[in-house]
Amino acid sequence: MRVISIALLLAAAGGGLTACANHDEVAVAPAPPVGPGAILGTTAADRDGDGIVDGYYTRDGMYVAFQAPPCPPPPAPPPPAPSGERGI
Repeated sequence: MRVISIALLLAAAGGGLTACANHDEVAVAPAPPVGPGAILGTTAADRDGDGIVDGYYTRDGMYVAFQAPPCPPPPAPPPPAPSGERGI
């Protein structure tokens, strides 16, 4: 008898919950436009946390680092300004 009452209680609770369920279909917003340099179907990755994207993850979870040419050397420092007894 106890098993039957528990079964009836569970059935009533399940029926009550399905009556409250929302069956409306929600429209999904379209994906935002892809920015310059982005690759469709990938997720950008910032591995060192500096705010600059270092590479991307493919759909199968593989990380691919960006291969960029090395940065140019910094410009030479300017010559010292003339100063002193014979300077301007």
